[in-house]
Amino acid sequence: MSEEQGSASKVWSKAGKPGPWDTIVIGSGMGGMTSAAMLASFGERVLVLEQHYVPGGYTHMFKRRGYSWDVGVHAVGEVTTHTMTGRLLDFLSDGELKWASLGKVYEEFQFPDDFTIEFPDNPHQFRENLVAAFPDEAEAIDAYIDLVREVAGARRGYYLARAAPKGTGWLANMTMAKRAERFFHMRTDEVVASLTDNPRLRALFTAQWGYYGSTPSRSSFAMQALVVKHFMHGGYYPVGGAKEIAKKLLTKVAAAGGWTRVNSDVEEIIIEGGRACGVRLRDGEEIRAPRVVSAVGILATVKRLLPEAIAEQEWVKSIEALDPSPPHVCLNLGFKGDIRAAGCSGANKWFYDTWNMEQDRWRVDADKAVGPAEVLYCSFPSLKDPEHDPGPEQKHTGEIVTFVPWEAFERWKGTRWKRRGEAYEAFKASIRERLLEQFFTHLPELKPMLDYAELSTPITTDHFVRPVQGAIYGIEPTPERFACPHLKPRSPIDGLYFSGSDVASVGVIGAMMGGVLCATAARPRAAMKLIRKMS
Repeated sequence: MSEEQGSASKVWSKAGKPGPWDTIVIGSGMGGMTSAAMLASFGERVLVLEQHYVPGGYTHMFKRRGYSWDVGVHAVGEVTTHTMTGRLLDFLSDGELKWASLGKVYEEFQFPDDFTIEFPDNPHQFRENLVAAFPDEAEAIDAYIDLVREVAGARRGYYLARAAPKGTGWLANMTMAKRAERFFHMRTDEVVASLTDNPRLRALFTAQWGYYGSTPSRSSFAMQALVVKHFMHGGYYPVGGAKEIAKKLLTKVAAAGGWTRVNSDVEEIIIEGGRACGVRLRDGEEIRAPRVVSAVGILATVKRLLPEAIAEQEWVKSIEALDPSPPHVCLNLGFKGDIRAAGCSGANKWFYDTWNMEQDRWRVDADKAVGPAEVLYCSFPSLKDPEHDPGPEQKHTGEIVTFVPWEAFERWKGTRWKRRGEAYEAFKASIRERLLEQFFTHLPELKPMLDYAELSTPITTDHFVRPVQGAIYGIEPTPERFACPHLKPRSPIDGLYFSGSDVASVGVIGAMMGGVLCATAARPRAAMKLIRKMS
């Protein structure tokens, strides 16, 4: 049993508990846990089903040789009680989930020609840093920040319109969503090009596109603006590590009589008489409930969990036509020594070897020599968590993340974990060595401190989280995605609801808001009462 399972044995288990259940939630990522905890707060008995042996989805952690890493929580904004999302999280965790600031600077960027810039934890300094770097572009910078604020101010109505009851969506779109909708249908590169012709400022405006996985020529400008607004007051990390999110939210579920079952692999959503009424597990077990929530991603749901007859319907095909976000590799590092003295901090570091923000993936190929990556995103979890104890050996952790093509790894899909063959291990080794070589050119003093390195690939992601093609952020946040009328919390099938990032926007808080919208669609009166209270 893992450390995480043992410490939370009272709120999840492999065996589970008997029903009856008001709602079944498939998947225990941030969206699923939020929906489950919110419905539990309304008095429902919710059963959460997770195919992995530990819950959390992209918020879970794993441990090797005394080191612990998160798999997807590197920086989260809008979690303090000064924000509605922060107040909601505080309520759903009964005030138990705490957050630590990454510091006055949450992000550091390094570009070619020794250009560096810091992103701070307040909007005034953010503007000052941009103007200091581009003194002739103050007007463009101010216009950009104004647009970011305009999008952020309009998002609430847009999201709530997505949870509107059947038959009223057109009215909700005309009244609540209209102000924001135009920004969701704009492309990022077109907007920034209208503000400035300085290619480096354009690149800097969009340099955080890695937080949503779609380059400026493809992404919705609303997504770009929401990421900037999300971090306008800095980044945060859960005290105790990302695993605390599942512990606290699923405790809420258990307290209301619900439960979370791990190692419970859902094969199909049961639909009878045109209504979702339960699930069938891979071992043949059937579990019934009047409401089913799929929180594994809408694209994954329609491709894998629906009966064949429904999979041929037009609304399903319109979702299947959308592209998944890119997969990634992550090199998990263990150090022994004072990594702060070597240049590390709680701030994330972006090392760009290009000013071209259209370099969307590191073009690795198992049959060719591995060249350098265009961008490295580096995080140091142990320096973010105030409860981390480095011990006498000063043990710390780091992570290096970059996007890669799914096609480079697809041949190993379906192979057994830790038994994927020599070619796969050789490919991983070549990627690991290239990433380390590149990483140490930026932080050379870390090299003698390296004690452990383990690479995860899109095949790792597919095994443990199961998104389509290893996607890190669900469906790619393009204008086409936001124009799709079926990416809403209430599915076209009665009794079936969707939760998570595909319902709202990407990232931890985006997935959380997808969970909130799902619970709102399922229990509108109770949810709106809570939302008004949190506002």
